[in-house]
Amino acid sequence: MTKENSNTPIIMWFRQDLRIHDNPALNHAASSGKPIVAVFIHDEISPNIRPMGAAQKWWLHHSLESHANELETRGCKLILKSGAATDAIAQLKTETGADAICWNRRYGDGEQSVDADIKQMFKDEGLEAKSFAGHLMHEPSLVRTGSDMPYRVYTPFWKKFCEMGPPRAPYPAPEQLKPHQDQVSSDTLEDWKFLPTKPDWSKTIAEQWTPGESAATERAKAYMAADLRAYDTARDLPGPDRTSKLSPHLRFGEISPYTLWHQCHDQRHTADAKAREVWAKELVWREFSYHLLQEWPHLRSENFNPKFDNFPWDRNEAALEAWQRGQTGYPIVDAGMRQLWKTGWMHNRVRMIVGSFLVKHLLLDWREGESWFWDTLVDGDPAANPAQWQWVAGTGADAAPYFRIFNPILQAEKFDKDGSYIKRYVPELSDLPTQYLAAPWDAPATELKKAGIVLGETYPKPIVDHKEARERALAALQASKEPKE
Repeated sequence: MTKENSNTPIIMWFRQDLRIHDNPALNHAASSGKPIVAVFIHDEISPNIRPMGAAQKWWLHHSLESHANELETRGCKLILKSGAATDAIAQLKTETGADAICWNRRYGDGEQSVDADIKQMFKDEGLEAKSFAGHLMHEPSLVRTGSDMPYRVYTPFWKKFCEMGPPRAPYPAPEQLKPHQDQVSSDTLEDWKFLPTKPDWSKTIAEQWTPGESAATERAKAYMAADLRAYDTARDLPGPDRTSKLSPHLRFGEISPYTLWHQCHDQRHTADAKAREVWAKELVWREFSYHLLQEWPHLRSENFNPKFDNFPWDRNEAALEAWQRGQTGYPIVDAGMRQLWKTGWMHNRVRMIVGSFLVKHLLLDWREGESWFWDTLVDGDPAANPAQWQWVAGTGADAAPYFRIFNPILQAEKFDKDGSYIKRYVPELSDLPTQYLAAPWDAPATELKKAGIVLGETYPKPIVDHKEARERALAALQASKEPKE
């Protein structure tokens, strides 16, 4: 950096990295000695940029609020811009006289195109544009098969990931940020109207979550110190729920995967090697999803496995609405869908159960489920959400085969043995003896009456019969294999 331009600003463009600690691009901006113009751009109009769902926008509002406060304590203001990112950055460059820009990389097709255009714009003017690896522990270009191809199966991906050695240690937060002092035009968070009003469905979500880097750091430390040791044995149980709930914090980059990897493997806490490995594999599954997105950018809209392009999905708006509202008549499914609506999140085991139910019991297109989750999950992730839905549907990479059809009754009996999860989210069944919670239609009339349950009135009857639905799904799979005339 030459002495003449050390007072010319550098633009630090925040995206999926709303944190101060372990932020490579921010460290670069700070070490440049330049005044920092910190900016976040709300872009829903550039080509192939997917607008966020409503629950994500709720989270983003509060995450940006927290991040702005963190920057403010270091004397740096967060500028908010909206519109096409290329135009917003060009305007900001002119407005501030910045001669450099930096960011941490993204992996969506539209996002990478925008980033490439902006990098080219700066280089055409002889200005600096640098990007960094901050969202993934290993870049997709580095984790390849022996024939230099992307991995399509997770287990070999995991083995390759481990062979590459542990990810780098997290970077410390920069000791000092040199703020840009000139006035710069900025939107306000209120301008973006991310928070729901009529109705305000976010009240119960707000009771569950605290967005922001500080909350992410506290949650991670508490989890690693206590519940990580039970992860391998208790992760499938939605009732006690010993999972970390760090997914939305990762989604918005309030904590980095590097930080979590090293915390997981910190020898000072009591988790054994098995628990650490199982949890670390989930962290790397997120990584695998982003590698898939990099190579197959239409992951959310096209079958990864084109053999399913002829699959005879049903169209049934009533069934879809019953699933969305948690009114299918299958308690474990309904509990999951109601947890999603109430908290903006769902336990991972139950995500698999409700996903299988949608695509196999109801024969509805997995894209319907992916879209609903995208709108209602606070951790709606552009890579993990479609990758997981395609996995459940049998259409994706390393997917569970379509003919593997979860029995929602057996799943409830196995993973919610005491019925605590169902009772929490389907309270109209809470007085029913535990042995009937998985399938209340099998309860004697006397027990139903005693519990105040009238099937079809106080709680719905099953919208499909499990055995018939299974046979229909297998017949549809067979039909999709037959050549079209």
